[in-house]
Amino acid sequence: MNVAGYDQLTARVPPQSIEAEQSVLGAILLDKEALLKVLEIITPEDFYREAHRKIFLAMTELFERGEEIDIISLKEHLQMKKELESVGGASYLSSLVAAVPTAANVKHHAKIIREKALMRGLIHAATEVIEMVYDEGMPADEMVDRAEKTIFEISDKRTTTTFSSMKDVIKDSFQMIEDLYDSKKAITGVPSGFRDLDELTTGFQPGDLIIVGGRPSMGKTTFALNIAQHVAVEGGEPVAIFSLEMSKRQLAIRMLCSEAMVDANKVRKGFIGKEDWHKLTSAAGKLAEAPVYIDDSSNLSVLEMRAKARRLKLEKGGLSLIIVDYLQLMKGRGSFERREQEISDISRSLKALAKELEVPVIALSQLNRAVEQRHDKRPTLADLRESGAIEQDADVILFLYRDEVYNKNNPESRGKAEVIIAKQRNGPTDTVNLTFLSSCTRFVDYASDIIYEEGEEAF
Repeated sequence: MNVAGYDQLTARVPPQSIEAEQSVLGAILLDKEALLKVLEIITPEDFYREAHRKIFLAMTELFERGEEIDIISLKEHLQMKKELESVGGASYLSSLVAAVPTAANVKHHAKIIREKALMRGLIHAATEVIEMVYDEGMPADEMVDRAEKTIFEISDKRTTTTFSSMKDVIKDSFQMIEDLYDSKKAITGVPSGFRDLDELTTGFQPGDLIIVGGRPSMGKTTFALNIAQHVAVEGGEPVAIFSLEMSKRQLAIRMLCSEAMVDANKVRKGFIGKEDWHKLTSAAGKLAEAPVYIDDSSNLSVLEMRAKARRLKLEKGGLSLIIVDYLQLMKGRGSFERREQEISDISRSLKALAKELEVPVIALSQLNRAVEQRHDKRPTLADLRESGAIEQDADVILFLYRDEVYNKNNPESRGKAEVIIAKQRNGPTDTVNLTFLSSCTRFVDYASDIIYEEGEEAF
């Protein structure tokens, strides 16, 4: 935090606790284990006094190198960095140890430091917002969005550094490679629940925009809901669903029938047998405990969605997946001469949302009618409706194709579904076969010997 900046903005002394800062630094010099206790709570930027920031940073550097953290090693390290005198010299380091009898309260003092840093961050953010509003340089809804983003970044403990050195990036990347090597995990992202798809994608990665395209009746919504169920019910991870087409109740009934493996048409008509009641009751219990959060606001704008997603992540302490059904029903920011420009804006904004919240965003998308004019009706990237920008912004593009939609009388097509991986920025393209159980609105892993139940496609 730039202390000088705060002093210029207000004559009042910003929130701080020099005593807590001294206690934490002294505790680390007394007990090296104290550093491990506070690293998850504070960063060097959280210290108010610049000298304390430099000392804490030097301590973390010694720790990363596997060296002892004591007065002698700290003094030598600061001297090497030519910062010893600026922090008060060796005598000040000694005074830090003398002022702390024990390291027992180090976590409590670290929390005080973090709290004061948050308060200073709020002062800084509020001042920026006030200046932005007085400038009147943008529409009011964009001002609200920027203000919320600023507050969110403070709450989410995100750093404001734009650049990272290649040294830091390589170190972080190599650590990830080592972790993958040690764990031997095939799925590194959010799993879809479909075995073959997860093997090809290694799961949906945080920050990725995943487009799921298909013509009507291919099962886009069902596919997305099945993924949401797997993440929330099986994994216990929070999922946000923005449904611009269907109501919350419609989605809930679909998910109930899918989870219970009950004929959705029977449920819709009220023809529910005793056995089905038991299945539905059991499924309802599971879904009621699952962290799935549905927003069925129609005509939702990008700014509104971003604000809601940010708040949800803050309220629930995390978010693993966002689903948007569907992209073409959203509103862009401002006015546009052509619909293609608006879709491009929406697409870019969804990608930005995925990066900002560090979660995968699955957006369903309609396809052009040109598909219907071809002999082979399997979708291609050229079929993405209204914008080539979707193809550019997406990290993964999946197309759903069910031949039985076009060839209802062909028994070989019945129940067969294809997930075409048309684009994968960091992986192969391929086609995954699934089985579609239309009666209970559910996709399952493909099995050639599965018995397909005949019936109308529900809802």
